[in-house]
Amino acid sequence: MFASKRLGKELTKVGPSPTLDPLWETARHPRIQQDYILISDLQMHSSLPPGVEIIRADDLEEWLMDIRVLDSNPIYLNEIYRLKFTFSKSYPIEPPEVQFVKYPDRPIPIHPHIYSNGIICLDLLGTAGWSPVQTVESVCVSIQSMLTGNTRNKRPDGDDSFVSQGKTRPRDVNFIYEDPNV
Repeated sequence: MFASKRLGKELTKVGPSPTLDPLWETARHPRIQQDYILISDLQMHSSLPPGVEIIRADDLEEWLMDIRVLDSNPIYLNEIYRLKFTFSKSYPIEPPEVQFVKYPDRPIPIHPHIYSNGIICLDLLGTAGWSPVQTVESVCVSIQSMLTGNTRNKRPDGDDSFVSQGKTRPRDVNFIYEDPNV
């Protein structure tokens, strides 16, 4: 009940829904509509955080975002990475599934908390670290920050074993967050 009231308040701040397409009316959750309005408005006015770009958000269930690390970290210099957000029916109470996806011109970044299949080990993306006040924009900025602060050009320990288990969805993994150094 609290979530319904809270989401109702958030939507009233946004105002009437724009005419997007028929999918707008069938979106799984009003909060996704709110995030869509926010991200679309920011993109139209070139106000997204530097290094964050919306690529696709037309079905309101799965979004693609590109991010760049803006400092001179040599590990990520001149690279652009693609994130896939998948929203459940319980969003924003539950976090979206967020992972890197590989394209010919979009590699999966090398980082001690990013597996070679794109799954990200980040407490913010798990139920214990998630807060419904987070948005797609804030998640992108958090991941940018995680990359910016990295100094180790390596995959997580056990990456080959983890990837060979065939887990392709973040929800299929129960991470233990214990590395305060990255």
